[in-house]
Amino acid sequence: MLSSGVQLITRKVQLARSSVGSSFRSYMDLKTLISSLNDFASLSYAESWDNVGLLVEPSPPHTVSTLFLTNDLTEEVMEEALQKKADLILSYHPPIFQPMKRVTWASWAERLVIQALEKRVAIYSPHTAYDAAPQGVNSWLAKGLGNCTSRPILPSKAAKCPTEGTHRIEFSVNYSQDLDKVLSAVKGIAGVSVTTSAARTDDEEYTRVSLNCTQEALLQVVAFLSQNREFYQKTEILSLEKPLLLQTGMGRICTLEEPVSLAIMVERIKRHLKLSHLRLSLGLQRTLESQVRVVALCAGSGRSVLRDVRADLYLTGELPHHDVLHAASHGISVILCEHSNTERGFLSDLREMLGAQLENKINIILSEADKDPLHVV
Repeated sequence: MLSSGVQLITRKVQLARSSVGSSFRSYMDLKTLISSLNDFASLSYAESWDNVGLLVEPSPPHTVSTLFLTNDLTEEVMEEALQKKADLILSYHPPIFQPMKRVTWASWAERLVIQALEKRVAIYSPHTAYDAAPQGVNSWLAKGLGNCTSRPILPSKAAKCPTEGTHRIEFSVNYSQDLDKVLSAVKGIAGVSVTTSAARTDDEEYTRVSLNCTQEALLQVVAFLSQNREFYQKTEILSLEKPLLLQTGMGRICTLEEPVSLAIMVERIKRHLKLSHLRLSLGLQRTLESQVRVVALCAGSGRSVLRDVRADLYLTGELPHHDVLHAASHGISVILCEHSNTERGFLSDLREMLGAQLENKINIILSEADKDPLHVV
C-alpha cells in the first residue's frame, strides 16, 4: 500500500511540473528587447515632432517576461497591466508627450509615470515610427480595402546618406605639385573623405578631386580653398540628400485591382475595423453607387497627410471640418472612423509579428481595457 501511494504522489508531481513547463516564458533583458523593437521599426521613421522610444525605464537591471500592448495608456489600462504583471508596456500613443516640469499626483500622465516606476514597469512608445513602417499601422489599415497596390503618400528618408558626410565638394587640379599640397591639407581635416580621378578635356589632363564633408568640415575646406585659389578650378558644392525609402512613410495611396461602389467600400471598412457606424462625407456629385478605385488613407489624423492628394476616397480617423469641405468640393468622399479606431486593430497583428521576431521568448498580452474614448450614443 505504501509503495502504491508513493507512486501516485510522484505521478502527480510530474504532472504538475509538466503543466508549469508548458506555460513557462523566459526573460529578456530590457535593453535587448528594446533593441529588437527598434529593429522591427526604426525610430528614425518617426516624425520630428513625436516623442518615441523608451519613455520610462526602471533602474537597471530590468528583465521582461510579459510585454503588454495598448493603443492608449490610460489609468484604467495601467491598472490592467499591473494586474497582469506586465514588465514592459508598449503604448502606441506616447503617454508622455508634452515636457513635464514635475512628477506629482496632480495629473493622470504624472500618475502613470509614478505607478510605472514604483511597480518597476517600463513604458515604450513607437507611434509614428509604426505609422511609417512597411509592415505598420497604415499597411494594416489598407488590408481592409480589398486587393490593392499601395505606396506611401509622404515617403520617409533613410536615416543616413549612402556615403559619409552632408556635402560633397568637387574641383579640378591641373598640376601634380598642386595636387599634393591640396590633398595634404584636406586629409588633415577631420570629417573629410577624399577620392580622385584622372580626367581630360580639350587635350588638357587634370585630376578631379571629390571631398565628402561633414557640416563642420565643409566650413574648414571652404576656408582653405578660398585662401588657395591658385591650386584649383571648376568648383561645385553639392548637398547630399538622404535617399527616399519607397515602401516606408506616412499615409498610403491604394489602387484597387477592381473598383467597387462606395457603399461596398463602406461595408468593407466597417467590417475590418469592427465598427457598427462611421462618418461619411460624399464628394461633389458623388453617391453611394459611385465607383472607388483610388483610396488615400492615413491612420489617426489625416490633416497633414491627405490634403490635396488626388483620390476617389479619403479614409482616416479624424479630419478638420474645413478639410472635409475642401475634399468634397474636389469630388473626393471622406470616411472618418474616430482617431484610435483606425489604429487599435493593428495591435493584434503586432502581437503575432513581435511573437515571431522575439521567438516567443516572452509573453505578449493585448489590453482588454483599451478603447476609443468616443462612442455613438
